[in-house]
Amino acid sequence: MSWGTELWDQFDNLEKHTQWGIDILEKYIKFVKERTEIELSYAKQLRNLSKKYQPKKNSKEEEEYRYTACKAFLSTLNEMNDYAGQHEVISENMTSQITVELTRYVQDLKQERKSHFHEGRKAQQHIETCWKQLESSKRRFERDCKEADRAQQYFEKMDADINVTKADVEKARQQAQTRHQMAEDSKADYSLILQKFNQEQREYYYTHIPTIFHKIQEMEERRIVRVGESMKTYAEVDRQVIPIIGKCLDEIVKAAKSIDQKNDSQLVIEAYKSGFEPPGDIEFEDYTQPMKRTVSDNSLSNSRGEGKPELKFGGKSKGKLWPFIKKNKLSLKLGAAPEDFSNLPPEQRRKKLQQKVDELNKDIQKEMDQRDAITKMKDVYLKNPQMGDPASLDHKLTEVSQNIEKLRLEAQKFEAWLAEVEGRLPARSDQARRQSGMYDTQSPATVNNCAQDRESPDGSYTEEQSQESEVKVLATDFDDEFDDEEPLPAIGTCKALYTFEGQNEGTISVVEGETLYVIEEDKGDGWTRIRRSEDEEGYVPTSYVEVYLDKNAKDS
Repeated sequence: MSWGTELWDQFDNLEKHTQWGIDILEKYIKFVKERTEIELSYAKQLRNLSKKYQPKKNSKEEEEYRYTACKAFLSTLNEMNDYAGQHEVISENMTSQITVELTRYVQDLKQERKSHFHEGRKAQQHIETCWKQLESSKRRFERDCKEADRAQQYFEKMDADINVTKADVEKARQQAQTRHQMAEDSKADYSLILQKFNQEQREYYYTHIPTIFHKIQEMEERRIVRVGESMKTYAEVDRQVIPIIGKCLDEIVKAAKSIDQKNDSQLVIEAYKSGFEPPGDIEFEDYTQPMKRTVSDNSLSNSRGEGKPELKFGGKSKGKLWPFIKKNKLSLKLGAAPEDFSNLPPEQRRKKLQQKVDELNKDIQKEMDQRDAITKMKDVYLKNPQMGDPASLDHKLTEVSQNIEKLRLEAQKFEAWLAEVEGRLPARSDQARRQSGMYDTQSPATVNNCAQDRESPDGSYTEEQSQESEVKVLATDFDDEFDDEEPLPAIGTCKALYTFEGQNEGTISVVEGETLYVIEEDKGDGWTRIRRSEDEEGYVPTSYVEVYLDKNAKDS
């Protein structure tokens, strides 16, 4: 079964058929491409769906997910994310293994088909040219034969006429002979061209066309095989993700089996149980006697009235503003922050100084690397003077060395300040132990008061979020107010009972046994405002100091 022998005369139909095959292949490519787009869109919609129903952070929904049914639903949402990921894998694999490969193959197929049919048309044109030559030779031979016959008849007529001269008869005879010779030449030419055409025609129909059509047949069969392989790949891409999709579905089933209705019921009890006993029987009231009604301790009125205070669980008390919103700006009023960051609390100052030291060390290292590079270049110039003048680098080398020296002096200055700060700060373990002992000796009322009112500077307590937002809104107004205030007069003195490390902005560090001035007494929030000097003031916990107020200040 060969197209070359069976379809030798169907050149045009084969051309149409192969073009149709390419159209079918392109249609299949378009189909797979649209399938990949659907898979991507489906995966995106699944991810959005999963994200839409995920619990919002710091919301009431998070509390709901302690129930096993909600946990199972959350697990389902997470598995749907993985499920969506497998559809993305399908899209990627189909694109890379089918769409891209087939698109490249179609381009090659079109070029091959064009080459084969170009070769076929060239063979057709050649055989048509040979046919035209044969027809031209045949017509010329026919014309010459007719001319020879007419010349012979004319000669015979002249020869039979007695009135014609002998010279005219001879001329007619020579003319007839010439025509006969031309006819013989045309006959020989026609015979030669005919033989040549028959040979070309045999080669065309039995050699050239079968070869070309055989190549076209092989091309078409390869296209059909490629389509089949692509369809297998199409199925395999889907089959490869089935195990993972199956695992996702198994996890969803596992999550569903983990739902425990008894556990959820117990959680409801824990969430809403009041702890009261059901009301007892109501006694009969005899209105014929003076009214006497005895109400049991567990009566309905008690459960509704006296029980109410017990139902209140730590409602939000109105938070107080931080006392140190009014920042200590006395040292900043006339200019920028000092170079040694002395306006900051010790811990923040230590961090700033450490950061500055690290930056300076990096700059020093950078300059040293540059100096080493210039030195190496100078050595190269010394060994190879044709490459450059070594003296031209002396100025740059001197400049870099001066920069290194300046940076080192600067680093030493900041390291000295850093050592001073670190020398002042007590060991954190000793401080924590001392603070812990202090809180153990305090009365419960004092500890509770501090815990409810505000967060301590060392971060022992956490202030409510609403209070923090209120502070942010009003901070600017307080700062502006404070800029216009004059320093407060001292109203007494105090002695530090414990060392306090003021890490937060607005606080001040004190050392055990230190005596300072009191400029604002505790207003019930657990903080006292003190001053060490004209430029150093801030807040400390009232429980950390022993206050001695002036009588005059107290009376006023």
